[in-house]
Order: sequence, then structure tokens, then C-alpha cells
Amino acid sequence: MKKPLSKSQIICVILLWMALCYIVLVNVERIDGPTILTLLISGAFVFIPVYKSLKKK
Repeated sequence: MKKPLSKSQIICVILLWMALCYIVLVNVERIDGPTILTLLISGAFVFIPVYKSLKKK
């Protein structure tokens, strides 16, 4: 059984994900469907474990 994430780990993961999204959105030529879908899927990969970790506490 895994330990839940600490608050500092949650903040770090979310800030890194936001930085990645910023880099992608700034450097892309145009924002189209695949770009939005990729960002939504990456958000799910970040926020589902964070939600589960907060739910355990």
C-alpha cells in the first residue's frame, strides 16, 4: 500500500504540470484538438492521484 502524497509533493507536482502546460502552449504554433486533448489527458494523470491522495487523508 502506497503512502499518500504530502502537501509539498502535491504542490510540487501541480506546479511542474502547470509549467509544462505553459511551455507547450507558448511554443505551439496553433492550439488545436490534439493539443487540447493531450493537455486534458496529462491533467488527468496528475490530478487523479492527487485527488486519491487527498481523499485518503
